[in-house]
Amino acid sequence: MKYSPRFRLFPTTEQRDAMDWTRNTVRQLYNHALHEFHQIPEDAGTLRQRVWIVRDQLPTLKDWWTDLTRVYSTVLQKAVERIRDNIQNLGKLKAKGYDVGSLNWKKPREYRSFTYRQSGFELDTKSGPNGRGLLVLKKLKGETREIPIRLHRDLPDHETIKEVTLKKEPTGAWYVSFCIETDTPEKPAVEDVDPDDTVGLDLGVLNFIHDSDGRSIGRLDLSDDRERLEREQRLLSRKDYESNNWEQQRRRVADVHARMSNKKHDYKHKLAHFYTTQYDAVFVENLNVKGMLESSHNARNTAEVGWRDFITILEHHGEKNGCHVVSVNPRGTTKECASCGVETRKPLWVREHSCPACGFELDRDWNASLNVLSRGLAKPGVVHSEDTPAETATAVSTDGRDSSIVVDASRVVETGSLALKEATRSVAE
Repeated sequence: MKYSPRFRLFPTTEQRDAMDWTRNTVRQLYNHALHEFHQIPEDAGTLRQRVWIVRDQLPTLKDWWTDLTRVYSTVLQKAVERIRDNIQNLGKLKAKGYDVGSLNWKKPREYRSFTYRQSGFELDTKSGPNGRGLLVLKKLKGETREIPIRLHRDLPDHETIKEVTLKKEPTGAWYVSFCIETDTPEKPAVEDVDPDDTVGLDLGVLNFIHDSDGRSIGRLDLSDDRERLEREQRLLSRKDYESNNWEQQRRRVADVHARMSNKKHDYKHKLAHFYTTQYDAVFVENLNVKGMLESSHNARNTAEVGWRDFITILEHHGEKNGCHVVSVNPRGTTKECASCGVETRKPLWVREHSCPACGFELDRDWNASLNVLSRGLAKPGVVHSEDTPAETATAVSTDGRDSSIVVDASRVVETGSLALKEATRSVAE
């Protein structure tokens, strides 16, 4: 499987200027290549063939565009091939029902990265103190430069680094991503998965997750960050657009956005890693998040929680850790009794499930997670589908509320996270 860990770069002022110059030169090449691509009729070949026609013009371009000779050849090639990737991505969005247009020229602030492919780079992990190294880049504004890098974790076992992508964030910080291929861990055979090594996840309203083993994991409290963001955004609106003061304030706003994003991603990755390493199969609700965001009820909180992002991250960690991640239909999981299957309507503010048919009482979200587990086990081709898994949910005492494990979101933080100033306890502890 492909894996792209990201690390922070610490360039000098001269190195930062060289990377900015390269990024802007590659941006201009992309815009020129896009113009040339639009001149080629569609019947001249497939998308790949038409893009390759433009790419083959690079040697001729260097004769009169001398700046291109100071950029590594694979970086230029990758910039032109980016047209094909972007068009394919637009096609995927259109297939999902999004209204998409055509590719446009990129402004300086819109084009933030460039990529070395196969060659032109070297990672030196032995230089400098522990956790630091050097990223050697050839023909970065015509010269080879050694840029300090912070290696906050080891790279997985791999034969070679396929690509190196350098990206400038809106905050002004530079990051590098290494594209490597690793062996995909084998998932346990479906027939060998023990139902006791499976878990159902209910993506809740008050809490982020309630699982079928009784863990209740709280939502991140971003109220302080949101207040700061609103304060910094008001200050930005009072500055003259694109003035020096406006640019300084824009970076402050970008810093708050980056901090909030880092917190949420760290939180979700840590949870996904925990569940996919502790269980052989994880069942999660396949929520229609797009429809929920289009509704008039609580759309802001839904967008901030990022359920779809978490499901995507969970599936990625499932592939990486050899765990089955299965989505189930979420319809009626909160209404259906996990013990007898009778549906009971209850308003959203009622947080306890009390079945009028069998008397089964449990926390509403815990009951829903047990139904997610049952549906996952009953799904064709998943674990022991020949059994009747609904009975596995009844292995919870009726006053199991006292045995529920409540985990505050502030504990679900990975050691060394960019989002925090100090490490805190993790959910795995």
